[in-house]
Amino acid sequence: MVEIIGIKFKNGGKVYFFNPNGIEFAQGEKAIVETARGVEIGLVCLENKLIPEEELVSPLKDVLRKATKEDEKIEQENIQKEKDAIETCLNLVKQHNLDMHLINAEYTFDRNKLLFYFTADGRVDFRDLVKSLASAFKTRIELRQIGVRDEAKLIGGLGICGRPLCCATFLGDFEPVSIKMAKEQSLSLNPSKISGTCGRLMCCLKYEQEAYEHLLKKTPKVDAIVKTVDGKGVVVEANILRGIIKVKLDKSSDGIPKQYNVDDVAIIKDAVIKVSKEELAQLKDLEK
Repeated sequence: MVEIIGIKFKNGGKVYFFNPNGIEFAQGEKAIVETARGVEIGLVCLENKLIPEEELVSPLKDVLRKATKEDEKIEQENIQKEKDAIETCLNLVKQHNLDMHLINAEYTFDRNKLLFYFTADGRVDFRDLVKSLASAFKTRIELRQIGVRDEAKLIGGLGICGRPLCCATFLGDFEPVSIKMAKEQSLSLNPSKISGTCGRLMCCLKYEQEAYEHLLKKTPKVDAIVKTVDGKGVVVEANILRGIIKVKLDKSSDGIPKQYNVDDVAIIKDAVIKVSKEELAQLKDLEK
């Protein structure tokens, strides 16, 4: 067993494990740690805990010390300096006539590095911009091109549900979301209905997918051939959550579908939920 603490460096960010180095931490305290980027200050969200060594990616980085009031003051100064850095960088981007959209700036705690995050439609040659930024700030400069999902995570906002964006509050990593998930959940394939603020498929489609996959194993799909108490027929409509299907019977005199509970029918030949080439071509950008 190995003793660890969990630290986050930004709201909605991933939790990283560190070696507490014999220091006892309480949840909500701040710690100064050594990271791959340099010295950083982070929020303790998981206090001292023993976990199996095989669950860790070794070696763990060490905690340097508990953050003091002076450290927190430096953190606030860095936040203000980051705002000033954004303004300077925006002006330099215009001077160099670069087709890029600046999202955020971030100092490491020790100010040995200044990172700028940006989005762009393609690759950007920012070598001259880096030189100008290094001359302006007298520190190491790093520019990172990010995607629209990462942009939404950094900026935050409200989703169509009216709540703060999941990615900006509690999601540590983005999980793959596909058009097929939306189709299996019987959602309208209207981009405005299934895409989030970032313009990509909503992350929350993933939350219920496991439940839908379980229900789909026993629910006949549309176009499935089933046997009912009234005879054989074809499924024309399926309500997966309610467990109800509508079947057009082969020997129906009026052609009106009849409603059945999924437990009251037997599947003779099931259908497959597919995303057509036309649908995929129309919505492929939502999966990026």
